[in-house]
Amino acid sequence: MQNTQERTQANKERYLNELLEILRIPSVSADPAFADDVRKTAEFVQEKMNQAGVSHTKIYETAGHPIVYGEHLVDPALPTVLVYGHYDVQPPDPLNLWHSPPFEPVIKKTDLHPEGAIFARGACDDKGQMFMHIKAFESMNAAGELPCNLKFMIEGEEEVGSVNLGPFCKKYKEMLSCDVVLLSDTSIIANDVPSITIGLRGLSYIEVKVTGPNKDLHSGVYGGAVVNPINALTKMIASLHDENGRITIPEFYDDVQELSKEDRDEMAKAPFDIETYMKGLGVTELNGESGYEPRERTSIRPTLDVNGIWGGYIGEGAKTVLPSEAFAKISMRLVPYQTPEKITQLFQEHFEAIAPKGVKVEVFPHHGGQPAVTPTDTVEYKAASMALEKTFGRKPIPERSGGSIPIVSLFEEVFGVKSVLMGFGLNTDDIHSPNEHYGIFNYFKGIETIPYFYHYYAQEK
Repeated sequence: MQNTQERTQANKERYLNELLEILRIPSVSADPAFADDVRKTAEFVQEKMNQAGVSHTKIYETAGHPIVYGEHLVDPALPTVLVYGHYDVQPPDPLNLWHSPPFEPVIKKTDLHPEGAIFARGACDDKGQMFMHIKAFESMNAAGELPCNLKFMIEGEEEVGSVNLGPFCKKYKEMLSCDVVLLSDTSIIANDVPSITIGLRGLSYIEVKVTGPNKDLHSGVYGGAVVNPINALTKMIASLHDENGRITIPEFYDDVQELSKEDRDEMAKAPFDIETYMKGLGVTELNGESGYEPRERTSIRPTLDVNGIWGGYIGEGAKTVLPSEAFAKISMRLVPYQTPEKITQLFQEHFEAIAPKGVKVEVFPHHGGQPAVTPTDTVEYKAASMALEKTFGRKPIPERSGGSIPIVSLFEEVFGVKSVLMGFGLNTDDIHSPNEHYGIFNYFKGIETIPYFYHYYAQEK
C-alpha cells in the first residue's frame, strides 16, 4: 500500500490539472455579475472534497456567497483541526496589464520558479493554497494515515471582508469546534527560506466622497470661482502624511505597540536585499515612516494608502469640466493594539474637520479587521515548525506579515483557539495584482508538508 507521499507523487498530474480547472472559474465575489461563477466554484470545492473521501460535506447558504463545510472524524479522542480557506478571488482589473487572460491559467518558467508557475487570478490567493489542503487530505486518507479529525470551512467572501463568516461561526459554533485552525493564506520568505507568519496587521477600509457644485460645470466659465472637489480631495489626502511619513490623524498612534530593540533585531535576521527588492518592483527609491526599515514599515507599523481615486472626465480626448463630485478609497493597515472601530472614527472626524469651505465630505466605512499575533511556544506552532523543517531541510523563521486576515481574531474570539498560518506563497506572486501566479514547487511543497503538520500535532498534542 502506498504511503501519503507516494500517493501524492502518483497523482501529481491530476492534482495539478484539478487546480487549473478551478482557476478557470471567475469567482469574483465583489462583482454581482459573477455570482453564478462564485456558486459554481463552491460546488466544485464540495465535489472535490467528496472525491477526496471527506465523509460529510454541505454547502451552507449565507446572506451573501455560500460556505462549503466538510468533516472527517476519525476518533473523538484525537485532536481536531479546522482548515480554513477561501475560494473567491479579487477582481482581475486592469485587464490590459495581464500577460495572459486572468482566468485562462498558463504555466511559465521564471527566475524564481524554474519548475514553472501558474499564472491566473486566484492561483496563490487563495485557490492554490486552499486546494493544497484538500489534496493533502486525499493522499493521507487514501493511505490510511490520517492521525486526527479534520474539518473544512471554505468561504466565498474573504476578498469582500468575510461579512457573513462571523454570524456563521457563531451559529454553528458546536459543529465547528476544534483544537486549532490551520490556514494557508500567507507566504514564506523564499523557496529555500521557510517561514511561519506569526503576526498580521488589522484593517480599516474607507470610501470618501467630496461634493462641490450641484452639477458638473464648464471649467472656463466657473473655474477659479467654485471649489473643485478633485482639487480639494487631493489636498486633503496629501495632508494625511507629514514630511517624515507619519500619519497626521490626531491620536492615530496612541495604541500602537512599539517593538523592543531585541524583537526588531530578531526580525532583521531574515534575509533581505534592498536592491533586489527595488528591482523586482521596478522602483528606484523607497519611502515611508522615518526611523524604520522597509520590512518594518510593511509589518510592524501602521499605514494609510489611497487604493483608488476618481472624479470628473476620464474618457478619451478632452472635456473641460469642473466636476461636481470626487471619490477615493483608502485603506489603513493597523498593528496591535489598534482597533478598526477606533481608527475609522478618528479618520472620519479628522477628514471632515480638514474639509475646505465650499465642499461637502461624506465618509463611508467598508470592512475592517483586528490585528493578530500568534505565540511561538504552542503545540500547534511547534508542529508547523517541525513540518516545515522536515520538508525544507531548515527550521522556519517566525515572521510578521503586512497583510490582514481579519478572521484570525474572529476564530480566537468564537472558538477560543489559536490559528496556524502556514502559507507557501511568495511575496513576489503578485496577489491582488495583474499576473498573479503560484509556483508549482510551492503548490506541491504545501501538499507534502501539510500531512507532517497533522502527524506532529497529533503526536505533540
